Amino acid sequence: WTGQETELGTLKTYTETRFNFANSNATTPLNTAHGSIPSLNFAWIQLGGLRVGKDESAFNTFIGYAGNVIQDTLVPYGDFDTNVVQYYFDAGNGFSAVVSLEEGSGVKGTIDSYVPHVVGGVKWTQGWGAITGVVAYDSNYEEVAGKVRLDVNVSDALSLFIMAGYGTDDNLNDPTYAIPAGDRGFYKQWGGNWAVWGGGTYKFNEKTSFNIQASTDDEKNIGLAANVAYDVVPGLTVTAEVDWAHWGQEGINWTDSSPLAFQKKNSVGGFLRFQRSF
Repeated sequence: WTGQETELGTLKTYTETRFNFANSNATTPLNTAHGSIPSLNFAWIQLGGLRVGKDESAFNTFIGYAGNVIQDTLVPYGDFDTNVVQYYFDAGNGFSAVVSLEEGSGVKGTIDSYVPHVVGGVKWTQGWGAITGVVAYDSNYEEVAGKVRLDVNVSDALSLFIMAGYGTDDNLNDPTYAIPAGDRGFYKQWGGNWAVWGGGTYKFNEKTSFNIQASTDDEKNIGLAANVAYDVVPGLTVTAEVDWAHWGQEGINWTDSSPLAFQKKNSVGGFLRFQRSF
């Protein structure tokens, strides 16, 4: 982070680079692990409310991610990586808004003409929580997606949220997880037209919190994630998480003689994360 005050407002920069390691035991076409892969996740400049550079889509950052679980995209709620030119407005009384012109990313998510993707959002924040709404226009497919969210601070220990999404899909052709992959658009990543995410956080004490998230969509995909995060000492957090997913549409059965044989599928997994913050 950098920051300094100027006559035009606060001048900020932020960059974040991640270094990941995954073994190269690629046994199926779905496993694309390639060893150590660095990634530039953020690299932007902001002056006052104007931000330019590499960021995550305002379709997700403005309305908020889907809970405090690690695996929060069992039912996806939008794509992330993009270049942006956006303006954020904060009225100072709880009302805020954003307008973001975005490039998207990936083979089918990056804009293919001079027309950018467009995201707009409004938010009302008070001591009890917040109400937020975002709308996105995917210029590649000429489709619209939106999400609304309610956050409630029930008490000092308990906070809850619920978020619903709806998107058009007249020009999209990926109702399943079939291969070769179809088109889901950059914003409406969930299956079908609608999806719902909900969950919350309960703080047992200053060191320990419990987080849970449940999600489902129009294609009857279901996700459930829960974890316990414990601050061993200031700056060191250990999180244990369990995740369960059910694919309501066809999942791919690579053990069958045909690589395009389908069956319904349930999956269970988990994480043990050690995180050092400073």
